[in-house]
Amino acid sequence: MNLVIVESPAKAKTIKKFLGNDFEVESSYGHITDLAKKDMGIDMKTLEPIYQVSSDKKEVVKKLKSLVKKADTVWLASDEDREGEAIAWHLFNELQLKSENTKRIVFHEITKNAIQKAIQNPRNIDINLVNAQQARRVLDRLVGFEMSPILWSKIKAGLSAGRVQSVAVRLICEREKEIEKFIPVPTYKVEADFYNKSHNLLKSKLNTDFQDYSKALDFIQRAQGKTFTISNVETRPSKRSPSAPFTTSTLQQEAAKLGFSVSRTMMLAQQLYESGYITYMRTDSVNLSEEALNSAKDVIIGQYGKEYLNTRQYTTKNKSAQEAHEAIRPTNLSVQEAGADDSQKKLYHLIWRRTLASQMADAKLERTIVDISNPELKEKFVTKGEVIVFDGFLKVYQIQKEEDSADEDNNEGLLPVVEKGEEVQLSQIIGEEKFSRPAARYNEASLVRKLEELGIGRPSTYAPTISTIQKRQYVEIRDLDPKQREVKKILLKDDTIKESVEIENYGADRRKLMPTDIGLVVNEFLTEHFPTILDYGFTAKVEEDFDNIAGGNENWKEMLTGFYDDFHPHVEEVKETAERATGERLLGQDPISGKNIYARIGRFGPMIQMGETEDEEKPKFAGLMKGQHINSITLEEALKLFELPKYLGDYEDKKVEVNTGRFGPYVKHNSKFFSLKPKEGDEISTITLERAIELIEAKREADRNKFIKAFESEDPIIEILNGRWGPYIKQGKENYKIPKDTEADKLTLEDVKKLISESGSKTKPKSKTKSKKK
Repeated sequence: MNLVIVESPAKAKTIKKFLGNDFEVESSYGHITDLAKKDMGIDMKTLEPIYQVSSDKKEVVKKLKSLVKKADTVWLASDEDREGEAIAWHLFNELQLKSENTKRIVFHEITKNAIQKAIQNPRNIDINLVNAQQARRVLDRLVGFEMSPILWSKIKAGLSAGRVQSVAVRLICEREKEIEKFIPVPTYKVEADFYNKSHNLLKSKLNTDFQDYSKALDFIQRAQGKTFTISNVETRPSKRSPSAPFTTSTLQQEAAKLGFSVSRTMMLAQQLYESGYITYMRTDSVNLSEEALNSAKDVIIGQYGKEYLNTRQYTTKNKSAQEAHEAIRPTNLSVQEAGADDSQKKLYHLIWRRTLASQMADAKLERTIVDISNPELKEKFVTKGEVIVFDGFLKVYQIQKEEDSADEDNNEGLLPVVEKGEEVQLSQIIGEEKFSRPAARYNEASLVRKLEELGIGRPSTYAPTISTIQKRQYVEIRDLDPKQREVKKILLKDDTIKESVEIENYGADRRKLMPTDIGLVVNEFLTEHFPTILDYGFTAKVEEDFDNIAGGNENWKEMLTGFYDDFHPHVEEVKETAERATGERLLGQDPISGKNIYARIGRFGPMIQMGETEDEEKPKFAGLMKGQHINSITLEEALKLFELPKYLGDYEDKKVEVNTGRFGPYVKHNSKFFSLKPKEGDEISTITLERAIELIEAKREADRNKFIKAFESEDPIIEILNGRWGPYIKQGKENYKIPKDTEADKLTLEDVKKLISESGSKTKPKSKTKSKKK
């Protein structure tokens, strides 16, 4: 018997289809061993990792050992990256395999040809790849386990530090500070609408901007009453070339335009890979195999014609990329749609279009620039237009501009036919005040691009890094409402000039990564006391060291020793000398008591403090409301927090109070809590007793609609309730499913008890599925 071990059940299921009855395919469910939790899991004398079988993998290992005894040959078929190589190595050691009957196989795609080719070309476990993974794991454990306790003692219990994660947080914090310090600079841009002799519209922009309002007004006054003509028409050919096939990072960035987060993109890509639809999804190579190039050629000629074909092989700019690997592509380019659900299908089609487009002809364009001027004016208006002469790769793959790189001044479109010397009719000239904008905040996709640009992390680390900094609550995805400001505007129309001041919305942001109060304080502490660890260049250098170890050009233990010999003494020094960090900010004084009001981080998170800790009278504390932050809250807002809980009156002879808590503002009545609805205008400072009673009664009505029936004779009571996914049984803290098409209101106690006893799977609150792969 042949035993094939892979790391996921889905992968096992797909591979099994391509192998005969002589092969048994089993899953290890990711890593079977991990660093021991005791004593850091590292021998501190040698920096050797100490591994132990994970508690949730003991049954898996037991089953694999029994299968190994029956097998003539064991095939270790985990993924072809460093993590996959480490999984194979741990399996070899833990299952006590023998070299003579163990073979390591790798494949870039899960297809019949790829599997058979891999079996015909087995290799040994690449210990260099294993050592690179071990070096990363040990170094990250050293950093986390030595730096995190300092954060507990100097800032707040429960915090943690990570080598790559802390650097990612630094990027987001620095961008936020940059935006806060940014001072918008006004300029005055002038645009005009003209009509040609065929009465077709020509939208144009003046070829210069004005720094002063008076100069913009002066120009428009000089243009008043003037006649304009087409002074120049320039047409020149242009082209657009397709982008390279997807790497991990470029896939994550493009999939963001489908609304997918980085982690969701990787989950969907993993599912497509394990189902055999795409090649391996963790890669930094843009190469395509000869087989893929030939397949693309056949599809392009067959669907679009020979003129659309332009076979290319791309090379990556990333010097550490593994060119032996392939880009992410469909395993079969003749399959245009694939996937088990709508999300998988969308991602697959994106990969299919990008791969095919990379082998298609350039798009040929004709770009036209039209100058409109008057001989008495030194300035001129410019209109730009673009016509697609041959669509080429644009036939399958349109290029979308990034949100943070969109050119608001771009006015290119299809232009009407105009002639040099032709007189045009002025419809209107608009001079408008425009303000410079700060650099855009990061979203997940642009953060991946920045990390890759700096050489921080590798394809397998982007998604977990971004997930981790959000789970640790150092960073959150937030929306920002727009602010308002006045802008000056000048309009020349019908030979009359009008000046006005209008209100403009600005500063709105949607789904951007922003630092939390804790994130800002932790980042400030780490950059001050661990500047080397938080240095972008150092972090990139460590990644290069791992690459060198993987290539067999550097000794992993020497690399770790060199790092730790410098790192550990510095940790001890910071323990002794660093002061507590609270991010404390003095807001002002309480007008009644005269005591200082501070915003700072406390033991339980961000808070407001009134008074000094060393005063005889203990200071008062108040928690922040949702959306408030210690670096931006005002004295007026802080003082209102000390009014909480706020008594509104009595209802049903019980107090009604309003307060704020972990999940936002709420009304409290008879020991029950009713959330305020800010979207409906609810605010703690303005809510009335009448509105609070409305919220109480609305919640009661919702609860009544939820209830179907109860069996009060049971202990604990059994209830049948209406839930989000239909009726279910509730007894105590446990929930039980009711089969579909069952009339819940007609169930008897006997029926319910039978369903409870037969229920193998209890319904529990939905949570995000954790990947078993580490």
